[in-house]
Amino acid sequence: MNIVVVGLSHKTASVEIREKLSISETQIESAYAHLTELPQIQETAIISTCNRLEIYAVVKQAEQGVKEINQFLSEIGQISLSQLQQHSCVLVDQDAVWHLMRVAAGLESLVMGEGQILCQVKKAHRLAQTYKGFKKILDRLFKQAITAGKRIRNQTNIGTGAVSISSAAVELAKMKAQDFTDCNIAVIGAGKMSRLLIQHLLAKNALQISIVNRSYSGAEELASKFPDHKFQLYTLSEMMSAIAKSDIVFTSTSAPEPILNRFKLEQALPKNHPLMIFDISVPRNVNADVNELENIAVYNVDDLQAVVAQNQETRRQMANLAEVLLKEELQTFILWWKSLQTVPTISSLRNKVESIRQQEVKKALSRLGDEFSENHGQLLESLTKGIINKIFHEPTVKMRTQEDSEVLQMTLSAVRMLFNLDSGESTKAPTCEF
Repeated sequence: MNIVVVGLSHKTASVEIREKLSISETQIESAYAHLTELPQIQETAIISTCNRLEIYAVVKQAEQGVKEINQFLSEIGQISLSQLQQHSCVLVDQDAVWHLMRVAAGLESLVMGEGQILCQVKKAHRLAQTYKGFKKILDRLFKQAITAGKRIRNQTNIGTGAVSISSAAVELAKMKAQDFTDCNIAVIGAGKMSRLLIQHLLAKNALQISIVNRSYSGAEELASKFPDHKFQLYTLSEMMSAIAKSDIVFTSTSAPEPILNRFKLEQALPKNHPLMIFDISVPRNVNADVNELENIAVYNVDDLQAVVAQNQETRRQMANLAEVLLKEELQTFILWWKSLQTVPTISSLRNKVESIRQQEVKKALSRLGDEFSENHGQLLESLTKGIINKIFHEPTVKMRTQEDSEVLQMTLSAVRMLFNLDSGESTKAPTCEF
């Protein structure tokens, strides 16, 4: 078996490609149903964010498993395999494990050290459990990665002052507008990203903020998180009215299709009305044809790179310490993964010895006849089990903690040969490429 990850991110693909391959919450159940039915897939998990889509899987054979996942991605994104492979990345075994550790720690994020990705990895773990993508190996891997991410945040300063996508968008808007105090600002959407947008806007002295949401109650709930500020609230049906009064618009919704296009804006905006739109959604909320309009500037998540670069170097230095800690977590997982190879042999050996123990205890009790009471029989059971456990303990620990794969395979082969365990199919150990 192999552990693989197939996916793409802000490092390998533009937002135009990423939005085609985004898997929304409404699609996630069917995605798991499809993946778990593929012949090569033993376990799977999906991480889908605005900056990445990654499919993690335990597969019978790496090359064939990757082909099946690529075919799945090609179908959901409606793009050719050749185009997909130009933008995707494939990692196998230790490289795949190391990558997930880095993702959970925020080292692979657009904004290095940002904390939101750890929540997204936790969510991916929860959804994989819900939709039965997990068995033993990926469940353990994701738990280890989450532990690693928490450790990095607790034991390093990589997250100190680290901006999120939302704060980077606000920083970019501030660079363009200079001063927020006289700006009318509309935030479309009422989720976590919108909450962070408003938090950063208020910190930058924005005074006139409107919240637009599909439901009025959702807009009210978001506004209630900032009791010291008064907002204008709109439903999505009133969105164009709110935008017509705005100088700056931030869009952050989970809509699968654009909610703004050239026609809507032409119809709603006064002639020559200047407007800046910051679209931090993937798929994008703003259609590409809006770029054709004069006096309107549109920025998406890929335009945040310049803002992020300003404080990236400091966090890159902090990442060196983070990687030292991550390597410890990596080794912990690899040691556990390798130990799975010993399970069939140890289990088969224990079963064989237990069968012999039971036979010999039965013989001894039959010879002793009525001289032994029931309590004596229980004592004999306990005594013989204790002897076997003590004999097995040290060799079992040594096999499970053996880091040299070649030595481990030789040891397992020797044990199977010495105790004649090769006759049963269950004694065959799974392989790994670490």
